[in-house]
Amino acid sequence: MSSSDGKDVITLDAIQAGLTRGEFFLEYLPTVSLVDNRCVGAEALTRWRRPSGVVPPHVFIPLIEQTPLSGLLTYWVIETVAKELGEWLRSHEEFHIAVNVPPEILGRGGMEYVAKKTGLDKLRRQFILEVTERGLPDQMGVDAVAAWSQTGLRIALDDVTLSGANLAVLSRCPFNVLKIDGMHVSQITPACPNPEWLGGLSAVLQSARVEVIAEGVETEAQIAALRAAGVLMAQGFYFSVPVVAEELKRYYARMNERRT
Repeated sequence: MSSSDGKDVITLDAIQAGLTRGEFFLEYLPTVSLVDNRCVGAEALTRWRRPSGVVPPHVFIPLIEQTPLSGLLTYWVIETVAKELGEWLRSHEEFHIAVNVPPEILGRGGMEYVAKKTGLDKLRRQFILEVTERGLPDQMGVDAVAAWSQTGLRIALDDVTLSGANLAVLSRCPFNVLKIDGMHVSQITPACPNPEWLGGLSAVLQSARVEVIAEGVETEAQIAALRAAGVLMAQGFYFSVPVVAEELKRYYARMNERRT
């Protein structure tokens, strides 16, 4: 469906049809260790190839929140990760994959079903499920997260802003990973090498047993400040743009195998 100005109209029906026609694909944003510059993981990102071009997730994801398509797309992502990287992950046990998960499907059984169906349940220690602070799971989801975390699966709180609300969230749900919003990281500049939030982050690291991944890293100054604050991992264009699965494997080889 297109509008009169030639731009695609994004509707639930169009998204459903796009899934049916195989228009969706995944790219992977590498995660790099700030300790030794190794590639240690990646985040799976959903893309939609339309006649007018590739539609980024921030355009269509809000439309499917709290709808059946939310779960359908998530299950497709997990199945696609299994197809593209499943065998490779089995031979690279140190590598993790992060998948964004809508809170409304947590604890409903669908995640467990698709994980077993694809065989990824056996790789649970290599997976991170990401939820955002603006869409926290209900009690059924929280209980599921708590149970999963006991089996080695890691849970990440995405788009962390280090507000008081975030700290309350940490006490409610057993998160293993915090992902610092790129908006915060962009505040680290030569004129402001140590913005106030870095102090708050240090306090969080001292009070909670969590790993931290900084998003949106673009400069060496940001890397230096994050490393000094105790952040061990990062994502961003400084390291790599999102890439397809085969290119991710090549990127991993370039970053890691020359150091073995």
